[in-house]
This record gives sequence, C-alpha cells and structure tokens, in this order.
Amino acid sequence: VFVESPADNKYISTIGIQQIASSIRTHGMGIMNTTVNYTYQFLARKFAVFSQFLFDDHIKSRLVKDVRYFRENRDALGSRYSYDRALNFNAEIRRLGVDSENKSYLDKFRQLVTEIGNALGFVRLIRAGGLHYVSKAVDFIPDLQAVDAERADGGDGKMNLFSNAVEGEGLSSETTEAAANLDSAISDLTHKFAEGTDFFKLLVDVFSQQLCGTEQSHLRNFFIIVPPLTINFVEHMLTVKDKLLKGKRQVGGAFCDDGFSLGIAFILRVLGQKEQFDSLHWFEAVNVKLKDDGLNLDQERNQKSRISDEQLQTLQLALSRLRARQVENDLVYFTLRGASVFFKS
Repeated sequence: VFVESPADNKYISTIGIQQIASSIRTHGMGIMNTTVNYTYQFLARKFAVFSQFLFDDHIKSRLVKDVRYFRENRDALGSRYSYDRALNFNAEIRRLGVDSENKSYLDKFRQLVTEIGNALGFVRLIRAGGLHYVSKAVDFIPDLQAVDAERADGGDGKMNLFSNAVEGEGLSSETTEAAANLDSAISDLTHKFAEGTDFFKLLVDVFSQQLCGTEQSHLRNFFIIVPPLTINFVEHMLTVKDKLLKGKRQVGGAFCDDGFSLGIAFILRVLGQKEQFDSLHWFEAVNVKLKDDGLNLDQERNQKSRISDEQLQTLQLALSRLRARQVENDLVYFTLRGASVFFKS
C-alpha cells in the first residue's frame, strides 16, 4: 500500500493492489510495461543525481578515509564499523551547509535513496496488482495444472485444444474462431499466472551494466556511507513520528518510510557491495553502542542517592529516547534484511 505524504490537505490518498488490479482490468495488461518504462526513466534521473553526489570531492575524500580507517583498524574495532565515526560523518556534512528547510546534503541524499526505493516499491505493487488480476481471471479455469497436463500431446499426436475439438463437427467459422480465441486466452492467463515478470531482476541487470563500469569508479565506496545514512534515517523517523504523535496535523509527520531500506538494498545489489557492507557488522555495532549508553544511564541514576525531580525526569527522557532509537534501528535492520530477499541472485 502506498500512502501519500501528509500535507496541508485534510485527507491523504492511498493506493493498493485492489486499485492496480481494477486499473489493469479497465485498461489492459499493457499499462504494466508502460509503468515499468516510466519507472526506469525516473530511476535513471535519480541515479544521475546519486552519482553526482558521490563524485563531490568532499564526499569522495571522506569515504576514502573511512574505508582506509576501517581496514587499518579492523582488529581493534572488533570488525565493527565505529558508531562515533558514522555520527561524526553526519555532523561534518551538516557543517557544509543546510537549505532553507534546515536539511543537510546527507538529508537530501537520504531522501534520494528513499525515492529510489519508493519507485521500486511501486513496481512491486504493479506486479502484485497484475498477479491479483490474473488470479481472479483464472478463477474460471478449474485447475491450471490439469489444463497443462490435458494439453500435452494426446494419443492422436494433436494438442487437446478447443479449436481441435470443434474441427470436423461441421460448426460455423465464427464458432471455430471463438474456440481459437478461447485457447489463446487460457494459454495467456496460465503462462502469466505461472511465470509472471521479475521486473526487479530486469532493473538490476540494466543498472548494473551502467553503474559498474570504470567511468563510475567513484561509486565503489558507497557501502561505507550506509552507516551514516542509517543514523540520519533513524533521526528523521524519530522526528516525523514525534510530529505525528503531537495530535495536531503537521506537515512532515509519518509513521513509516520503508522506501529507504528498499533503496539501500537495491543500490547495494546493483553495485555488488552487499558483502562489503555486511563486513562492517554495522547493526551489531549499533546494538553494542546503544546497550552501553543504556547501562551508563542506569549506572548514573543508581549512583545518585539524592536526585531532584528535574534530574530524574531528564534521565527518564534520555532512556525513553534511547529505547525509541533502538526500536527504529531494529526496524531498519529487519526491513533491510527483508528487502534484500527481493534482490538475491
């Protein structure tokens, strides 16, 4: 289901599998290929901006430094990428400047990755809607496997088709043509229902050829920017959920933004950097960092025999914020793992 970003409107729009299936039933299966073509053009424009961002000297030099730092200090870090270093990356990018909405360059890059993921999610929705439409259409065929079996070569060496069945019966040409049309429709439905089209694989193959050449060598360190991006995304989600919980209708409030994880999974697959990112053990490093911070807050609270209400409230607020951050990091981890399933070789 796609949910419109909240704005000044009183209502928000949604679109799901049922709406896509209804559109396919009205306009035909051809809209699926048209939609995927438009999505490809959209992704091509987004990847042009993506490449331009990573080609920037400030970004490129910092990524090279981080890769070198991790390789040289892998043993000392326990093969886990430093959380503090990723946090510092966010702060350093923010110092380069922000726009009128107080968004840094990394905020905009995170939004770009999310838009790529949302486009892929829409392709997935189109495919699911197509399969839903076909599944409803084949309700009138009792058993698809039986149809395939019965249409195997018969004893007379002919396919068991309706058009063959009407031959020699002295029926009109219109009846013979209708039987041939029925054979074609059943064959088309059974094949589409059984196979479907893996649009994700097509997009991965196309963009892998375009982005893995020598001219795009500046993209080879993308995996090292994923940790700072996840920190940026978690802070973003905490902010938008907080806006949603305030009760008043505010622009920017949201309860989820799954396009980010899907975009990260797709880009890592296209660039062939999934294993390199896994070698960072990033989410393990996040869990260790947040656990240590939680223990420090508990220890600070227990060490103070006399604590004012204001100090107690401050500690409780910090613990609550820490738990919320842990939940958001877990959600990013699980959605990223789930999204990676779509792009397995």
